[in-house]
Amino acid sequence: MSQATGTREVGYDELAVLKLLALDGARRGEVKVSCGDLAGRLDASNQTASRRLQALEDAGLVERDLVNDGQWVAITDAGERTLEREYEDYRRIFEDADELALEGSVTSGMGEGRHYISLPGYMRQFEEKLGYEPYLGTLNVELTAESQRARSALEAMDGVRIEGWEDEERTYGPATCYHATVENADGDAFSPAHVIVPDRTHHDETQVELIAPEKLREELGLLDGDEVTVRVEEQ
Repeated sequence: MSQATGTREVGYDELAVLKLLALDGARRGEVKVSCGDLAGRLDASNQTASRRLQALEDAGLVERDLVNDGQWVAITDAGERTLEREYEDYRRIFEDADELALEGSVTSGMGEGRHYISLPGYMRQFEEKLGYEPYLGTLNVELTAESQRARSALEAMDGVRIEGWEDEERTYGPATCYHATVENADGDAFSPAHVIVPDRTHHDETQVELIAPEKLREELGLLDGDEVTVRVEEQ
């Protein structure tokens, strides 16, 4: 399987190089790389090692600075996210995890959730596929640093696909919903809820956005800054 990143796709051969670079410290900053040394570790030719480094650069996963006696290479943020996804896949293999616990604090959103959830093309699918009509608004959670790294595991979990649709004015994009239980700091929990991840979203990977049949802030007594745990479960 290959992963689409940047301007092209990279496969397992390139990911093996990315892993070696990370083991050498390229996540923390630039490291000196020799194609000859890299080729020996990969049991490949110098030309093959060079092509794989070029592919990683073309995909935006590494940055390179060529010098006379080699090159300085650093893993980019996109490269680190790619490694995190690989890590989460292996974690799930060995731990056989069917639940992902994400921790964070409640934060105010931009107010767009209420509008989009209310649109008939989405609302119809929520009722049919999730089994409830969501409250018109979302709960936004700013994740801790550790949970931001763990968030990539969502991509390996089974979710409910909400298809895109269009009306006379515009096209609306698809999203994926993941079944979740939300807990406050006192241990009170609410379910069902769903983490909703639009294919195109203004949220970055530091947050998750949740929908539920009731207003989660009221059900769990939440204010901005309150800590919550979002337990995402396989269905």
